[in-house]
Amino acid sequence: MLVKTNAAALTGIDAILISVEVFTTRGAKFHLVGLPDNAVKESEQRIFSVLRTNEYHVPKQKIIINMAPADIRKEGAAYDLTLAIGIMAAGGLIPHERLQDYIIMGELSLDGTIKPIKGVLPIAIEARKRGITKLILPMANATEAAIVNDIEVFGVNHITEVVDFLNDNSELKKIEFDTRALFYEKMSHYPVDFSEVKGQQNVKRAIEIAVSGGHNIVMIGAPGSGKTMIARRIPTILPPLTLSESLETTKIHSIVGKLQEEGLITERPFRAPHHTISDVALVGGGSYPQPGEISLAHNGILFLDELPEFKRTVLEVLRQPLEDRVITISRSKYTMNYPANFMLVAAMNPCPCGYYNHPEKECVCSVGAIQKYLHRLSGPLLDRIDIHLEVTPVPIDKLGSAEAGETSAVIRNRVQTTRKIQEERYKEYDGIYTNSQITPALIDKYCQLDDASQKLLRVAMDKLKLSARAYHRILKVARTIADMETSEQVKGHHIAEAIQFRNLDKEGWLG
Repeated sequence: MLVKTNAAALTGIDAILISVEVFTTRGAKFHLVGLPDNAVKESEQRIFSVLRTNEYHVPKQKIIINMAPADIRKEGAAYDLTLAIGIMAAGGLIPHERLQDYIIMGELSLDGTIKPIKGVLPIAIEARKRGITKLILPMANATEAAIVNDIEVFGVNHITEVVDFLNDNSELKKIEFDTRALFYEKMSHYPVDFSEVKGQQNVKRAIEIAVSGGHNIVMIGAPGSGKTMIARRIPTILPPLTLSESLETTKIHSIVGKLQEEGLITERPFRAPHHTISDVALVGGGSYPQPGEISLAHNGILFLDELPEFKRTVLEVLRQPLEDRVITISRSKYTMNYPANFMLVAAMNPCPCGYYNHPEKECVCSVGAIQKYLHRLSGPLLDRIDIHLEVTPVPIDKLGSAEAGETSAVIRNRVQTTRKIQEERYKEYDGIYTNSQITPALIDKYCQLDDASQKLLRVAMDKLKLSARAYHRILKVARTIADMETSEQVKGHHIAEAIQFRNLDKEGWLG
């Protein structure tokens, strides 16, 4: 007897429909084919233990299971429930006619309890695309799948619930999810606020420019100057996620199993990996490829604290995704693309002791030690960071002041206004929404300078010995500053302010 049902396999951040075919004939062996990994092969022991534990008849026949397409690798224990239901249908315990209408997935415990799996959201999206509108999934994943409209999701906790439902002996409650209600109820609610940052007006200005244009930024300052405190408040002034951005972000987190109970990410990600992270953990990959921290920061912030303490190889792998906003993982048999459209925020001390250029404390580092420390960051990497910002400590009298600064909501409103100007300007260009994303051709079109501004920029280029990439970065930042002033023309004072944000290019830092 031949029985067919459906499952799905993950490839990158998408899913592929898998047809599970169960054939029984005379004999006593079990064969599982279709490029399963060891975890899938081990499902034989789990499935037959579950069937015996729950007193279901185990077919005493030769069982051949094919998972098609056969050239796609199937990984993990998420196919346990699919295979178990297929075997039971082939043995006559479940009507097999209905199975092709469903995608059935879940990991089984030996007592029949169904455990959660990863990547349910892309599976649900693929199911709707393929016209399969019914999914039976672990209860812990049901809300996540119900985010997708126009499908029916049934959550189950035990294999007996699935068997009784398919035999029409009981009903399963359809899981419903009001995406928009949760999205608008929870978005942009943060426990921290920019009003808590005392002083640092120049830093706040630079941060607002960076966020308004989506520019990468590195903050250089002594320990305790507020770099980390400020960085952790940057998400509070970012524009709220759109619904499509939220779904895309949720999809990535679903694959690595990092979703919360709500099932939908409504706040922009803020990822802050430790400086001991490996390059694979940062960019993604591995024996069983997974997105890395840069993809988990997609549509949000990647914060690298103590930047020079990261391994050189780790920092250098950032160069390509910072330019392309996607990371490509290539292996001998496959290539995967993970999105990586993040805003890089980095913080670092100016020297090993941390007090170079400090207004009160004396630096004990030699010139050679300072240069060696700063040269841990390569020129090509720094070229890709638009804003280099020096952060000085706040005086004690300002720290004790009761005067509160602008709230995040006020700053965010200005940021959204500036972003809307950019969205309108670049609406004809696919994939370009902010000034940080524009190409050299668009820079020539939208960042035209008068003679005085051009002369100022040439002087800065000669004096700081900037690269062509740094030249374009200055123009992009100047374009953002002009947009914040609703100025159509990039003017001399916009260029001058943008040049001031190249601290690490100045003599005395890396010179």
